[in-house]
Amino acid sequence: MEINPDGKEGSLILLKQGAEARVFESTFVGRRSIVKERFSKKYRHPSLDSKITLKRLNAEARCMTKARQLGVYTPVLYDVDPMLHTLMLEYVEGPAVKDVLLDFGSHGVIDERMDDIVVQIGDAIGKLHDGGLIHGDLTTSNMLLRSGTNQLVLIDFGLSFTSTLPEDKAVDLYVLERALLSMHSSCGNVMDRILAAYRKSSKQWSSTLNKLAQVRQRGRKRTMVG
Repeated sequence: MEINPDGKEGSLILLKQGAEARVFESTFVGRRSIVKERFSKKYRHPSLDSKITLKRLNAEARCMTKARQLGVYTPVLYDVDPMLHTLMLEYVEGPAVKDVLLDFGSHGVIDERMDDIVVQIGDAIGKLHDGGLIHGDLTTSNMLLRSGTNQLVLIDFGLSFTSTLPEDKAVDLYVLERALLSMHSSCGNVMDRILAAYRKSSKQWSSTLNKLAQVRQRGRKRTMVG
């Protein structure tokens, strides 16, 4: 895929590159947009690589669509290109939750705004889990706050999958907890506040939080051994 940083319609400006995909800024029928490209892995046979990449691309698109059906805000999916292995998505204006919490850590927590953020996070995860959807990469980098409304938007469903198992839901929450502890400990115990909102949102919270206690215990044992 060619990157053409001249600002013309359809041009691509690289924003981020990860292990599985590149993220570009572009335009779509005159609207600012995001293009996520899953690139090929040279160590795989070309035909196998194409099948795996396409399968993961389609899975991500399905999970995003399902999340919206469950009442969770995600970027609007404009287009899926199976030939180029790309998703064309709405560009969401607004900061990542990560940046807002880092600012709170440096300059002090604004309680009213923090309350709004944690309630939205807990509510969104509860809706996903009750609908049998696991995000797979719940970090504050993958949560945006839409400018003007402060509406929480979840992004990057590249590791998402469907599951009704309490264990999978607990691991999803544990990933978020570890991210909060490593980056936002100066904001207080944000996870407890998120879990309070999660309990209000999820009808299946009890079995999930029981499993979360077990997952935490396993994590502590691994840390002690390490």
